[in-house]
Amino acid sequence: MNTREKGKWGEDIALEYLTKKGYIVLAKGFYSRFGEIDIIMKTNEFLVFVEVKTRKDKTFAHAREFVSKTKQRKIVSTAKYWLMKNPTNLQPRFDVIEVYAKNGVKTENPEIIHIENAFGT
Repeated sequence: MNTREKGKWGEDIALEYLTKKGYIVLAKGFYSRFGEIDIIMKTNEFLVFVEVKTRKDKTFAHAREFVSKTKQRKIVSTAKYWLMKNPTNLQPRFDVIEVYAKNGVKTENPEIIHIENAFGT
């Protein structure tokens, strides 16, 4: 399985996790000239832009550490573009979801860590 397929699998796991928590999906894999946002969802009070990182384990580093300041800027720019086309009164928030799958896509119960307001904005 290549990195792209593993990433899509992780995004599907994250989407299922958030849906079970009551989030409503608005977009998946939203692209602009600025970058990509993995998942865009909403709650009663937040418009949530989600970056999903899938890794085998935390041996090298936590998955969130791969969301660099440069990546954050691209996500924020893409979110601004999305908001320009889709105005809302909801408060924007940037979350990161880490999916740890020891056995790759064959992992039955991957570990999911949801970091709300991960960019501190």
